[in-house]
Amino acid sequence: MNIIKAALLTGCFFVCACENDVNEVRELGRRKANVEEGRNIESYLSMNGKMRAHLTAPLLLRSDGDSGKMSEFPNTLHVDFFNDSTKQIESQLNADYGRYKENDNKIYLRGNVVFFNNKGDTLFCEDMYWDQTAEKFYTNKKAVVIRNFGRTRFTPLNGLSATQDFKHLQFFMLKDDSFFFVPDSTQSGSSPAPAPAALDSAPKIRPSMTARPI
Repeated sequence: MNIIKAALLTGCFFVCACENDVNEVRELGRRKANVEEGRNIESYLSMNGKMRAHLTAPLLLRSDGDSGKMSEFPNTLHVDFFNDSTKQIESQLNADYGRYKENDNKIYLRGNVVFFNNKGDTLFCEDMYWDQTAEKFYTNKKAVVIRNFGRTRFTPLNGLSATQDFKHLQFFMLKDDSFFFVPDSTQSGSSPAPAPAALDSAPKIRPSMTARPI
């Protein structure tokens, strides 16, 4: 009986020891990314040796994972885009969250995304990608685009693609209340365009179209 008891106790101890070893191995096998934290971030972005944008954010989380280096901006970010010739700010971008993967060279933006320029153009959406290499914005989610200080309004339900300077846009599945005002041919070229008083009086447009500068 004593031999049997000793054998049982030894077996229990062996099982417990093996269980602990398994947990330790699992813990050692978990790869924890090294996360670096930075605050009050300022970063200048350049293309072809020219300064194109200035990014600011209150918090930056930078990690190096299996898919490469990634930077996250969890507490909002702001970007100023500069004109090539004058170096003046010509457009700005705001978002609640941003994520940048160096391998893709793209920035994912989410939450109250707003892009606007000094020509009276504004883009609103909840989800968007900024491709730095192609200098384009694109999304497959609903967006609202207002141009020429409210004289033109588009609501693409399936997203859009736009150049970074906002001169050329392509919309996908426009909502029925999208509109633009055509200047009156009887007015002189210097006369201001009429204010968008009523949507019913606006001309209808096709469900999908490409917008050019007006």
